[in-house]
Amino acid sequence: MRPVVTVEEMKVVDAEAQQHVSLDALVARAGAAVARSVLRQLGGAYGRRVVVVAGKGHNGDDGRVAASRLRRRGVGVSVVDAAAADERLPACDIVVDAAYGTGFRGEYREPEVPEHARVVAIDIPSGVNGDTGEAATGAVRADVTVTFAALKPGLLFAEGPLRSGSVEVVDIGLDVSGAGAHLVEDADVTDLLPRRPRDTHKWETAVYVAAGSPGMMGSATFCSLAAMRAGAGMVQLGVPGAGPRDLPSSEVVAHGLPAERWDIDVLGVVGRCRALVLGPGLGRSDAAAAVVRRLVAECPVPVLVDADGLNVLGEAREVAQLTARRSTPVVLTPHDGEFARLAGSAPGPDRLASARDLARRSGAVVLLKGSTTVVAAPDGRSLLSSSGSQRLATAGTGDVLSGVIGAFLARGLHPMEAAALGAHAHGRAAGLGLPEGLLAGDLVGLLPRWLSGVMAR
Repeated sequence: MRPVVTVEEMKVVDAEAQQHVSLDALVARAGAAVARSVLRQLGGAYGRRVVVVAGKGHNGDDGRVAASRLRRRGVGVSVVDAAAADERLPACDIVVDAAYGTGFRGEYREPEVPEHARVVAIDIPSGVNGDTGEAATGAVRADVTVTFAALKPGLLFAEGPLRSGSVEVVDIGLDVSGAGAHLVEDADVTDLLPRRPRDTHKWETAVYVAAGSPGMMGSATFCSLAAMRAGAGMVQLGVPGAGPRDLPSSEVVAHGLPAERWDIDVLGVVGRCRALVLGPGLGRSDAAAAVVRRLVAECPVPVLVDADGLNVLGEAREVAQLTARRSTPVVLTPHDGEFARLAGSAPGPDRLASARDLARRSGAVVLLKGSTTVVAAPDGRSLLSSSGSQRLATAGTGDVLSGVIGAFLARGLHPMEAAALGAHAHGRAAGLGLPEGLLAGDLVGLLPRWLSGVMAR
């Protein structure tokens, strides 16, 4: 996992470092790292030209150190004052953006970059908010961003990924071991997802899915099949109000539940399973609300609540009353609309802070869906997944995600890790599919292909 540090957290890290190392030494290390990156991209120094756009702050200081080092290597370097730069920069091979860093607030308009010149940003492209990734139209669009010690949220959210290009994280001697957020990667799935023992049996990783209703079976089917494809040895699917003709025919063991008060039936059997997935396609009736709330409060195994389950669960204060009665964790997986109903307002531009706040108020692990998904625990610890893409913006893929996380819970992962690694696997599997026209059913089939590859490493 790669540490992710907010702007305020980075200020603390910098201050602590300066108790042992001078600011000048840190600036020298940062500038040297930028110079090395530029030289690699130039492929040599002779005859090459670089323009450094430098502001008055420490970001500009990093750029000026890089300029000095590049000159010593024989590169032709011009340093331009960011506040007085012409509308168009002089001809060059690379522009180094050292105008403003992560602490910048406001709007910045990048000077016009010469044709074919690459742009290397220091720490974060100027004009991009370090915590939210928000950016005005004129903000820098870099080919490479050299950032120090840890990723910044602004590189992962909103405009950040589009404007930062390839991100290089450079160690300059700052201690980020206390980072409260981390970005998950493929290797984390390989290392953390428990492998099924040779002598295992199906009930050791069983999942109960309470989902669907007559005429609304698609979400229940996607969720339960995804759980099986993600490693659940047995999936029991209970569908309220369903008759035999309503139930899907597959490897999933499906059965009908009473139309009302079906919590009694679920509580009678769920103890044999390792996780409960609750919500997709249940509807939003008062009867459904009463059942969902009781199951969240009393189910003896980890519970994931999604879709209609979230819509009937109530606001954060009411959820907290339910989670306080539990000895095992609850995972909530809202999209922005569901989040607004739980939290009382939509996620703000700082999605990491928004997810942390709802997790704290609800007492649950919160997965806030997005192209970069945030998973936050009630104590503020957070994991991020940046594997999502526009391929997943189609009906049913959220139900698939719920099934994957349910399976990961059943395989023994901690709920925060199950949610984050499930989101990562979900996005990476989608990446194996067609860039246009990917369907939720396609995604179910791609999951074991991706998981088999990553678990074989």
